[in-house]
Amino acid sequence: GTIHLFRKSQRSLVGKLTHEFRLVAADRRSWKILLFGAINLICIGFLLMWCSSTNSIALTAYTYLTIFDLFSLVTCLISYWVMMKKPSPVYSFGFERFEVLAVFASTVLAQLGALFILKESAERFLEQPEIHTGRLLVGTFVALFFNLFTMLSIRNKPFAYVSEAASTSWLQEHVADLSRSICGIIPGLSSIFLPRMNPFVLIDIAGALALCITYMLIEINNYFAVDTASAIAIALMTFGTMYPMSVYSGKVLLQTTPPHVIGQLDKLLREVSTLDGVLEVRNEHFWTLGFGTLAGSVHVRIRRDANEQMVLAHVTNRLYTLVSTLTVQIFKDDWIRPTLSSVPIANNILNLSDHHIIPMPPLKAADNVNPVTSTPAKPSSPPPEFSFNTPGKNVNPVILLNSQTRPYGLGFNHGSAPYSSVLNQGFGVPGMGATQGFRTGFTNIPSRYGTNTRGQPRP
Repeated sequence: GTIHLFRKSQRSLVGKLTHEFRLVAADRRSWKILLFGAINLICIGFLLMWCSSTNSIALTAYTYLTIFDLFSLVTCLISYWVMMKKPSPVYSFGFERFEVLAVFASTVLAQLGALFILKESAERFLEQPEIHTGRLLVGTFVALFFNLFTMLSIRNKPFAYVSEAASTSWLQEHVADLSRSICGIIPGLSSIFLPRMNPFVLIDIAGALALCITYMLIEINNYFAVDTASAIAIALMTFGTMYPMSVYSGKVLLQTTPPHVIGQLDKLLREVSTLDGVLEVRNEHFWTLGFGTLAGSVHVRIRRDANEQMVLAHVTNRLYTLVSTLTVQIFKDDWIRPTLSSVPIANNILNLSDHHIIPMPPLKAADNVNPVTSTPAKPSSPPPEFSFNTPGKNVNPVILLNSQTRPYGLGFNHGSAPYSSVLNQGFGVPGMGATQGFRTGFTNIPSRYGTNTRGQPRP
């Protein structure tokens, strides 16, 4: 091949990440996200120090929500990067699945943090330490303000889509029931509380409320166990909020068909099957490529006289309303009827070592004796009962003969009789070893026609 003397060496993983980060940072929309990310890191540092000074595990559980906000900012940057990248030969469908993977990883990490809080809380029930409330309330309001400000200031497209498409959490369902009761008294609040609140805003408010209750109970009664109970409540709310999003994004990664579009897809496929020239629609497969993007492939069998380009245009026009990335493979009907052949066929095709095919001579005149049936064939009479030339009279009969004699221990002779002596053979009594004649050329097959060895007609 060609020798490139000054070819550049391949970049390392760090170099590739740096190059892609510069590509994203060149967009002015990313500067706002990078600024919020820097403030988030500073806020997380202060909150972790206050968690250590207050010895409050409830504040630690609430700080994990701020860490989750950092993951959501990274997901938003990945979403901007995906919009800048174009499909490549390696990623022919684009890079949309990267933001799905980012959402799945963020929600799973948040659930792992909640499980860690539950484990620490179970240990604290055995030996409850003293909680210092000096900076507990300050840390609560700082985390609440920053979380709400981040969620409401930045439009995070992946998490916004997942929060609406995923099933509701148990916290949202309970709040929805309470909101219906409140909106029944004050109808003006229906635009805020209904149909369902933002799950991230809801968990931020619920966690801050739990910390406020913890602060008051510790200040009034020095009831330190309420801090552990609040930590468990925040962990459960976090797990219940993130779990439906993990399930939804996981199904997208598994290339499953969304349940809410199955009925529409079936309707469109029925319409495609009724198009002019379409014989069959098969091997259809539709899956979610990214958030709000549906991909699919389908095979369409058409008539031989149908126009391929016209059918392709109609099929694409019908399915493109729902499937944005579509692959349609059209092939014409090439079904061929099998034909009869009287030429010898190779043994390796039939894989029959003890049988072969013998082409028979053409049928004789009507006044001669038919050697196959041993019965005179008359022009006016119908063909015999077991004649091989029915229903087609112009097809030469094919006789399969066994070239070997295989004794089976019953005295029968299983060898093939000569074709010229078929008419002269009689039927022997079974077990006596006498050969028998049969219309097909096989021997030792019982039949009701003919005579026995004594010349008497067989009943």
